[in-house]
Amino acid sequence: MHDTIDLTSSESEEESAASSNGAPTAVPGAGPEATVETVEFTEGRELSMETGRLAKQANGAVMVRQGETMVLCTATLDDEPNEGKHFFPLTVDYREKFASAGKIPGGFIKREGRPTDKETLTARLVDRAIRPLFPDGFYNSTHVVCFVYSADDEHDADVLAGLGASAALLKAGAPYDGPFAEVRVGRVDGEVIVNPTFEQREQSDLDLVVAGKEDELTMVEGEMDEISEEEMVDALDTAHESIKKLCRAQEQFVEKAGGPGEYEYETFTTPDALVDQVRDAAWDRMEDHIRSDYEKDQFYDGVSQIKDEVADEMLGEADETDEGYTRDQIRDAVGDIESEVLRELILSEGKRLDGRGPEDVRSIWTEAGYLPRVHGSALFTRGETQVLGSVAMGTSQDMQPVDEVFEDEDKPFFLHYRFPPFCVGEAGFLRGPKRREIGHGMLAERALDPVVPSQEEFPYTMRLNAEVLESNGSSSMASVCASTMAMMDAGVPIERPVAGVAMGLVSDGERTQILTDILGTEDHVGDMDFKLTGTREGITACQMDIKIAGLPRELMLKALNRARSAREHILGKMEETIGAPREEMSPYAPRLTRITIDADHIGDVIGPGGKVIKGLQSETNTEITVNDEGGVGEVIVAATNQRDAQAALDKIKQIVAEPEEGTIYEGTVRKIVGFGAFVEIMPGKDGLLHISEIDHGYVEEVEDYLSVGDRIEVKLLEVRGDGKLRLSRKPLLDGEGQG
Repeated sequence: MHDTIDLTSSESEEESAASSNGAPTAVPGAGPEATVETVEFTEGRELSMETGRLAKQANGAVMVRQGETMVLCTATLDDEPNEGKHFFPLTVDYREKFASAGKIPGGFIKREGRPTDKETLTARLVDRAIRPLFPDGFYNSTHVVCFVYSADDEHDADVLAGLGASAALLKAGAPYDGPFAEVRVGRVDGEVIVNPTFEQREQSDLDLVVAGKEDELTMVEGEMDEISEEEMVDALDTAHESIKKLCRAQEQFVEKAGGPGEYEYETFTTPDALVDQVRDAAWDRMEDHIRSDYEKDQFYDGVSQIKDEVADEMLGEADETDEGYTRDQIRDAVGDIESEVLRELILSEGKRLDGRGPEDVRSIWTEAGYLPRVHGSALFTRGETQVLGSVAMGTSQDMQPVDEVFEDEDKPFFLHYRFPPFCVGEAGFLRGPKRREIGHGMLAERALDPVVPSQEEFPYTMRLNAEVLESNGSSSMASVCASTMAMMDAGVPIERPVAGVAMGLVSDGERTQILTDILGTEDHVGDMDFKLTGTREGITACQMDIKIAGLPRELMLKALNRARSAREHILGKMEETIGAPREEMSPYAPRLTRITIDADHIGDVIGPGGKVIKGLQSETNTEITVNDEGGVGEVIVAATNQRDAQAALDKIKQIVAEPEEGTIYEGTVRKIVGFGAFVEIMPGKDGLLHISEIDHGYVEEVEDYLSVGDRIEVKLLEVRGDGKLRLSRKPLLDGEGQG
């Protein structure tokens, strides 16, 4: 279903208040008037953009609102380019203020700290949509900041940040090919919904964030519950319809607000005349080099050598040519020729760097159970990309705590991706995870999440580690494969194995070539990077960045179908090594046993200050977790062997069991008094063994018969109305039988 969007706009807040369903209204003396644009989605849900009142010293500032969620997005650009920079210095920051939801941050410091994974991932989504839209050679520092100042329990702020960032850049007069918009797409009961609420997302079988302009989609990321290729394209079509209208709304909004600001800039690119000049000198050499046997290091060494040769020939002993071209400029021009040659060979011959055909997957070798002490492990190697995956399993106490504005449910399943410098042959420093590592890790986590068993089926906390040991394209997809095999090696009962592959595309407007399992260089010179994961049943996750306009639906579907064929090929290679989850878990993995108890007995199991449960764990060498779910008590016992687990379960059953009159118990003497002894017949349950019930004859001193710590058999004679227990030893003594 496509959303129907009506656009209304106004010069002031007063005029828009009636139509904006709660949008801020200007009050006399409260500050300058703002321009507000309201976009109405179906079901009466509205989205508004406001500018002119807040953060006016930024080049552009827009407050975006949907429901009661509000995000302030600002764009600030330096007037001068950064000296020495040869890349676009764009920084996108997204922060969720805890106060926006009436919350106080957890921990000791009580202020927002380093960005959460959600904040980092959102910043990446906005960055990936913006970056390709700026011109080559633009080196002015650009900073986009998105602050969440109000957060309701229905509307997420991440896609609003993308819309606001675009509108702020447009208002600033930034030199980018916008506007663009971001929307989220869900599907509930077969109905596609744009910007679904949190409740609708819980019921949805897909969760896609889509960015694009009026004429093209530029970025897609999300997860799906094994949907088909056709269903995915339908969802993207629906998203694009809303994106088109949101882009038009931004243009109207900025025009009503006085138009874009004035911003002067210059770009620094390799002169076309220089590229033409080096083409004759470099083309044949570059083509011969590309056609030679491929190996990553040798390829890049050879390209560098060609750059030096051409530069030496053009410069001689001089520092620059007669036209004023420097060595660095000549090398850059040869780099442009490298890209041209690669693209031409791909388009005209289907010739790839490593000699494969367009649809071929690189050679694969795998191994499961490589690490002996971890709970599950696997090596996955595809060409020159290699990932070592491992699984560590724990209990609910090991869950990943989540303390965020829109989310506070702890995670029992999470994946961490690591990309050390040595995997690409570089010397560097090991620091915390970068944005790219967090993003790739989340992509792999989303890919696997649909097949991971629920906590009811498999009550373990699982941490997956994907360590990239070599990289030449698509390490995130190799991480999916390695992690899938590691889970199967660990005996995790996943529904089906998952594999992933990165697809590329090269097009000159007339000729198009789709590439399967792209190399790093093919990603760099190509027009699309489309990562897709899934099972044999359907797609589970995707990440797509497109650099060209107007990718037709037929071409998109063709790429998706080729990805499915490649995915099935990779799954076959994985299944040759391990075809199903192992029946036995690692001897080093915890064994979890779960029982339910009456919720009234939870306190008995825990004990005052946790005394009882701590004692049980110490005595039985186990880890015990107690939960209260909907009035039903749940006890999970984690142990490394069945003997310890059974001992803990027996003791817990004794604690929660109700004493029965006439039953014989083996108890422990806990205290001796003048009139008898108190005997613990069940954990936490003591009964009185009166002095008259110790023996058939007259008992003068209890200590003559019993000592503290003695294990004795007693019979429960009576459970009194006040819960007190009356015990006897006499029925069990010789001469009287066992009652």
